[in-house]
Amino acid sequence: MDIDSFKKLTLEEKLSELKYNGKLLGPYERNSEQNGTKVPGDIYEVEDFWVYLSEDEKTVIPSRRNPLPHQQ
Repeated sequence: MDIDSFKKLTLEEKLSELKYNGKLLGPYERNSEQNGTKVPGDIYEVEDFWVYLSEDEKTVIPSRRNPLPHQQ
């Protein structure tokens, strides 16, 4: 699955894709768009893109860029 196909899925389909095909990379705090606070969640790797999933599982944001710092 590519990122464009993933974006077209429903929320339930995205959660299923993460559950069965995503690789959990670790926790991540994303900047909130409303008030600048941090929103906790996790980063998943799905084939050739990454996905932020909020703790409440209501926000799913795919990205072509890995937001986690590179590990040495």
